[in-house]
Amino acid sequence: MTLKDKHIVLGITGSIAAYKAASLARLLIKAGAEVQIVITPAGKEFITPVTLSALTGKPVVSEFFTANDGTWHSHVDLGQWADLMLIAPATASTLGKMANGVADNMLITTYMSMKAPVMIAPAMDLDMFAHPATTRNLEVLRSYGNIIIEPAAGELASHLIGKGRMEEPEKILSTVEDFFNQQETLSKKKY
Repeated sequence: MTLKDKHIVLGITGSIAAYKAASLARLLIKAGAEVQIVITPAGKEFITPVTLSALTGKPVVSEFFTANDGTWHSHVDLGQWADLMLIAPATASTLGKMANGVADNMLITTYMSMKAPVMIAPAMDLDMFAHPATTRNLEVLRSYGNIIIEPAAGELASHLIGKGRMEEPEKILSTVEDFFNQQETLSKKKY
């Protein structure tokens, strides 16, 4: 299945894995999706909105309004527009905010306004991923119905080896496609 006509909000947070989001956005678009990126202020330290906008053909949303002209960016509209919200990478900080409803940036307010399913691809160092707070936050997020794309094991940015790397964009794309295939199959069943 392709992602033709699917609207995906791609959330990007402040992780070194943010560079993978460029490839992920491109793959989603090649599969037919329309992608709107919402990035945290920390995410912009790792990858520029110009790069992401060039790939998606859309302005990247980071703040509630554009400072130079006052244009309002509605998190509510994004929540109603999307067929899926995909947060990749998701830092430990973002997971904590999501689990506890700390709506202090555009990404979290969009998440909290989301009508569509949400997938989360965590990315952090192995000790952060194994920390009890992260484990609890992931359990809470699962209990809310979010789909967690487990991080991969391997060499991390810290040069340590272990679980915590954001899954590769191709595998995330496959997970998204499988999700929509399952939804389509269920919608065709006759009861």
